[in-house]
Amino acid sequence: MSDIGLAYQEYDFYEELFEKPKRIKRKKEPAKKFQLNLRMVPAKTPNQQTAYDYFEQEEHLILHGLAGTGKTFITLYLALKRLFEPNCYQDKVVIVRSVVPTREMGFLPGSEREKMKTYEAPYQAMCNDLFGRGDAYEILKTKNQIEFISTSFIRGTTMDDCIIIVDEAQNLTFHELDSIITRVGVNSQIVFCGDCGQTDLDKPWDKCGLDQFMSILDHIDGFKKVEFSYDDIVRSGLVRDYLIAKNGYLNDALHTRSSSRH
Repeated sequence: MSDIGLAYQEYDFYEELFEKPKRIKRKKEPAKKFQLNLRMVPAKTPNQQTAYDYFEQEEHLILHGLAGTGKTFITLYLALKRLFEPNCYQDKVVIVRSVVPTREMGFLPGSEREKMKTYEAPYQAMCNDLFGRGDAYEILKTKNQIEFISTSFIRGTTMDDCIIIVDEAQNLTFHELDSIITRVGVNSQIVFCGDCGQTDLDKPWDKCGLDQFMSILDHIDGFKKVEFSYDDIVRSGLVRDYLIAKNGYLNDALHTRSSSRH
């Protein structure tokens, strides 16, 4: 073999020896990793259906009434359902809540924002239920499709192009409610959920904040109110029976006290 042939053979040997390894194509993460499928939640009572109808008509709403009637759950469902519609002009759902025990939260570690995470737990559970996966709430937050804020951070903001859910409204003072509604911007819809009978506020003039606020909204055409009663309790029969018994007891006690004064 000639010197040239030997040279080529030697070149081929070294080329094979130091050949770059072939790139292994990485499989793309399946789209379903971050895909959320919202389950259908039909209205369970006539008042829930009324709330559904008003929401679809893009009315601002007050859902007021007893515990266990699904006020927050159906509102979050309707908001997310709207958000996932192809032609939705709103960008995200904003949940506003007063962290009432903030006045007693000194022992919890972290900043106030970190402490607020405790109060996100109910909405995290609702989202996980609605989407059937344990990371649904975090995915929505990562995509900036859901945001949780307390009234401590509401001042100075304008909430455009969003669906605003004001939860536990009975724990907001009139001043806080006033601050929230004056933050509502263009293309936004707001829903207040609460029950004056469940307030955690202590001072008498604070407790009546939601009542005063609702009286004002009664004079605004763009607001609709749905009042939930015993017949709307869907959480359990025990909750319904307890609330009926409790309110009966309190009414009897109030009547007895009033009679003893005369």
